[in-house]
Formats: sequence, C-alpha cells, structure tokens
Amino acid sequence: MKPGNGLGVAPKKAGAKNKKSKAWFSRTFKPSNNTPYLPPEAEEGNIEYKLKLVNPTQYRFEHLATQMKWRLQEGRGEAVYQIGVEDNGMLVGLSEEDMRASLKTLHKLAEKVGADITVLREREVDYDSDEARKIAEVLIRKVPDDQQFLDLRVAVLGNVDSGKSTLLGVLTQGELDNGRGRARLNLFRHLHEIQTGRTSSISFEILGFNSKGEVVNYSESRTAEEICESASKMITFIDLAGHHKYLKTTIFGLTSYCPDFAMLVVSANTGIAGTTREHLGLAMALKVPIFIVISKVDLCTRATVERTVRQLERVLKQPGCNKVPMVVSSTDDAVTAAQQFAQSPNITPIFTLSSVSGESLDLLKVFFNIIPPLSNSKEQEELMQQLTEFQVDEIYTVPEVGTVVGGTLYSGICREGDHLIVGPTDSGQFHKLTIGSIQRNRSACRVLRAGQAATLALGNFDRSLLRKGMVMVSPEMNPTICWMFEAEIVLLFHAKTFHKGFQVTVHIGNVRQTANVAAVYGKEELRTGEKAVVLFKFIKHPEYLKVGAKVLFREGVTKGIGHVTKLQPIAASSMRCLKI
Repeated sequence: MKPGNGLGVAPKKAGAKNKKSKAWFSRTFKPSNNTPYLPPEAEEGNIEYKLKLVNPTQYRFEHLATQMKWRLQEGRGEAVYQIGVEDNGMLVGLSEEDMRASLKTLHKLAEKVGADITVLREREVDYDSDEARKIAEVLIRKVPDDQQFLDLRVAVLGNVDSGKSTLLGVLTQGELDNGRGRARLNLFRHLHEIQTGRTSSISFEILGFNSKGEVVNYSESRTAEEICESASKMITFIDLAGHHKYLKTTIFGLTSYCPDFAMLVVSANTGIAGTTREHLGLAMALKVPIFIVISKVDLCTRATVERTVRQLERVLKQPGCNKVPMVVSSTDDAVTAAQQFAQSPNITPIFTLSSVSGESLDLLKVFFNIIPPLSNSKEQEELMQQLTEFQVDEIYTVPEVGTVVGGTLYSGICREGDHLIVGPTDSGQFHKLTIGSIQRNRSACRVLRAGQAATLALGNFDRSLLRKGMVMVSPEMNPTICWMFEAEIVLLFHAKTFHKGFQVTVHIGNVRQTANVAAVYGKEELRTGEKAVVLFKFIKHPEYLKVGAKVLFREGVTKGIGHVTKLQPIAASSMRCLKI
C-alpha cells in the first residue's frame, strides 16, 4: 500500500480536482497500471458492486431484485450499492446519461422490494479523458416489516461535565442547547441529577432514521411510539455516568447492555481529564468499537480545539491503543468513517461539534444514519435458533401492570404468553413465570428476537424474588449455576500485590457481585501487568455464568480483565424450579 493519510489512501497526481476527490478512494489500493480499485466484491455482506444498470430485460430485472433482497437481508435491512464499479473492484465510472439511467433502474428495483434509496455521494474518476465519468455510492434501506427496524445500541462515555447528556438531548429532542443545560433536563431520572446537573443512573434515549435517511426524533411533538412507527433504523443511546463516584454504574452499563458501539465525549476546553482515559480503557478491554466526539467547540478558539485533537491522537496511537484516528470534517469524511469504522476495529473517527451553535452536528447524524450493524443476519439467525435466555438488568413496579423487568434477549425468541423460569435465587433455585406483554423503545411488541432489548411485564409476580443479574431462560435449558469459577485474568493495575483472600467486585455481563480470590494457580501473588488463572468465589449468592464470558473486576484502584475458563456448578439436586 502506498503512503497516504494513514488509512490506506493512495495519493493521486497533483491537481485541485484530484485532491478534492481523494477521500473517495479511502479504502482503495493501486495496482501496477495505476488504475484505482476498491477491494474485490464479497459474496456475503451487504455491499454490491454494479458497473451499470441501463434498461435491463425483465428476466435480468427479476434477478437483480432477488439479489437486492439478499443484500438487504445480509445487512439486516440495509445495503450499499457502488455504481460504476466492476466486480473485481475496478473504478470504471459512468457517463452522466448512463448514471442517470442506472439510478432510475435502482429506484425501480428498490420500489419492487419495498425499500428506499439515498445517494450518499458521487465522485468523478479521472482517466485523463475528455468525457467526465462518475461513480455513485447509494444506500438502500428497506421500509421495516412488522416492528423489525434495525436497532443499534451506543454507550455514551466521557468525563463528568463533558456534555454527554446535553449532546443526547440535542440529538433526540431536535433543539439546540441554550448553553446552560436546558437540552439535558428531559434525560435525567432523579431530582438530584437535575439539581447537580450530573448523571448518576443509566438512561436510554432514541434517535430514529426513516428509510430515506431523514432524522426522526421527538421534535414536532412526536411520541416514542410515533418514532418507532416511522423509523426504519433506530439508534438507542445508553447515557452513562461520568463521575468517578458512579463508576460501577458505568461499568454495569457497558457489560450488561451489550452496546454495539461506544461514543466517548471529550470537552474541547478541558481535553483528556478525569475519567476519560479510564472510560476509553474500559471500552477497549470489553472490545467495544469506539468513536470520539469533541464537544463545546463554541467555547474555545480553533487552536484550543486542535490541541485537544492532537492530544487525543497521541493517546490513540500509543502502543496500548494502536488506533488510527480519523478526523471528520465533511459529509464525505462522515460516510467514509461510518463504513471503515464497521470494517476495521482500529479506525477511530473524531468529530468536533457544538451542542449550542449546532456546528458539525449534521456530520454526526450522517455517521449514525450510515453506520452498519456489526453482526449479519446469519449470526442473528443462529442465535434465534437457540433456547431463550433473557438477562435481567432493571426491575420496576408499574401501576395497573404489576412487575416489569428490563434487559436484553441474549438468545432465542420471546413471545407474549411464553412460560420461562427465572433465577438463580440465593439458594440456587428458579421460579416459573409467564410473560405478559412486551415493549421495545416504549411501544408494544409481540415478538422479541435475539440481541434486542425490551421490557417484559410479568403481572403479579412477586418483585422481591427478582434482582439484577438474574436470567429468564427456557424450562428446557439446564442453566449452569455456580458459587465458584475460574478465570484467566490480566492485572491491569494494582498498588501492592494481588493474592489469595483478596476481595474484588466482579462484573460478568449483567452479573455484579463481590467475590473472594480463593486461589491464584501457579503463583503466590500477582503484580501489575501479570497474567494468571484465578479461582473466584461469590460472597452473597450463586450466579448463572458461561465459559468464555468476559470478566472485569475492580476494588479501589485495583483493576483487571479476563475471561471465564471453567465453572464449578452446583449439584443438580439442589436446583429446583418453584411455582409461584
């Protein structure tokens, strides 16, 4: 690959036009004949190359429609068509007339399969010829079937007072902030949060996009139900706490709610301060792809903003991170960033914006509109074939409804009226229950599929029998409940030494509990940076765990990560199902 801007951008010949169109070739390489290429087309995935689509025969049209359905299915309702590109990735380009005819055919195809098209960008390909030849990148998005909008979860991280809640308020309410925190008031759940201006709990906000790529939010007095009805893609923001005092809540949000991406918000005037590095480290430890938003640029000079950007670039390029920062300054950059971010975990887009002046907010919206899901339809189908497993993250009592639990369906399918078992209790038992109604993003839903978050009504089920960290599973499943488990860990930081008898708070998925270190195999003690297999024992009650699950533990300044390698399950005779 030839030297470029650090993202594999091959330099073109000098000239203003070539410089302007350089971002288009952000994923390209140059073979020996100096012709620009994209990577060859993949059989799987939601990206399709088409040289031209001019006046196809009826048979060809039907074939193209079937192909579009396949690509949409692969992208869970989204596909990207590159027009003017051969299957081997060669950027040939089309004349103005052929491009118009190809886009018209694409529009007819989209209509046939019930989708809409949006031209993301057009670029000229320079072959030193007299006739201008263009390439177009088109987003196809299917109008959602019954409640099957594409849902992506984004965890919002960053230091206290960096503008996380304000940014979410501006994105979801459709109104700019007044500079004194008006936009964030609707996001707070408690009186003390309004009084201090600091988030202490986990709250959820939604931002929708319709099939034409237009923003659907709470502006124009829309309700959550109306947003869900008209959106074909939904971004669910998980607003987490920035203050160090609420770190356990932030970790719980990252481990339990399974976010697809993390958005790290950094204030332009303070730079990397407080918990910023810690939050960046947590996201990387849990392998959550991260992008960065530098807020409050209206308060600073351009030089201050650039200093913050350089500071972030230095941190991201350090050996521990090994990220490739990509500053987004145009719509073209935002499209490229969204596609590269999903393809390569090392790319880290950086946005600079203001929630007060609205500067560059549109670029972030373009990014959210285009960013594809990490998992394809095949992976989701496989999860749906498995037995039902729902992780309990929140518990409420709702008047006239009864007990309600919120969480994520890890595997299987859940319908109204399904009979499940919930546990484990302090004694390792499970209770039988029946699902009443289901709600996703505050609107009714009949079927819940693997990977989706929802709230389930349990009727008059006794709330005192439930707690965070429990699971609701199919009665056919034989859940592994254990007091003790082994994990291979790396000690990230510790002031002294880590040894047998040490107590830590363990986070595994939606499980959060204090555990004792029962044994450190092969070593007497551990120091910062060392690896070992450790036996943990829960203090309060047994938990449902799986081998391979990510482990994150902490105690004061002590922190470590790893994964579960072996379980010591409770004997089957002590696990009984109780009818309530």
